[in-house]
Amino acid sequence: MNEGRPKVTAVIPFYNDPYIAEAVESVLAQRCEGLEVIVVDDGSTSEAWRLAPFQNRIHVLGKANGGTASALNHGFRMAKGEYVAWLSSDDRWLPGKLARQIEHMERTGSAISHTAFRLIDAAGVPGKKPVRLAFESRYDFYRSLLRANAINGCTVMMRRSLFEQLGGFDERATYAHDYDMWVRATLAGYPPSYLNEVLTEYRQHERMGTIRHRDEAEAEFRATAARYRGSLSRLLTALRPTAGKGR
Repeated sequence: MNEGRPKVTAVIPFYNDPYIAEAVESVLAQRCEGLEVIVVDDGSTSEAWRLAPFQNRIHVLGKANGGTASALNHGFRMAKGEYVAWLSSDDRWLPGKLARQIEHMERTGSAISHTAFRLIDAAGVPGKKPVRLAFESRYDFYRSLLRANAINGCTVMMRRSLFEQLGGFDERATYAHDYDMWVRATLAGYPPSYLNEVLTEYRQHERMGTIRHRDEAEAEFRATAARYRGSLSRLLTALRPTAGKGR
């Protein structure tokens, strides 16, 4: 660990995930000055032994099982970094992810940002095409929030002060806690800026909660989107005259 206050804290929520070592290795491989790594063990009953090789380079925080939102809140609240970033335990960051995103945020004055990413399969083999946003304007991005969540949470970095200002993730949400946070940030005047670089690998596999519980995840998203529809519609109405001026 670096001495003094870290520049960025990486938080990895972990629950019985055999991919955890790959996630940790991808974070420790970042060439980023002032890096703190926190793994939040959300009541795991297996796979925790995979953390042993990293014990002198990371902080492992244990807690009773409460879901991803509660694990993220616990890790972010314990973080010392100026910035905080989330990586799921089955995903990976590409080299330079943190440094490039900090540079982008400081250059643009962003309090929260996200990036392009690429899909990998259960074995870690990447797909042919990266996933990039194609919104022509910030207005179009806002409009997309009415019907979908275009932001991959593991590409997001935010200032810890913004996380604190927003009050953390909604722990009542099992699947839509990330979407809820991005909408609240946008409505508070901190829309996520976009860095069109592929810096994260998002693993799709049959054990994913959003695949095993697809119907529940979709229902929760619809309910969350409905809760914010009025506020987002009013924002879109106010911004409509400036549509098309870019992100």
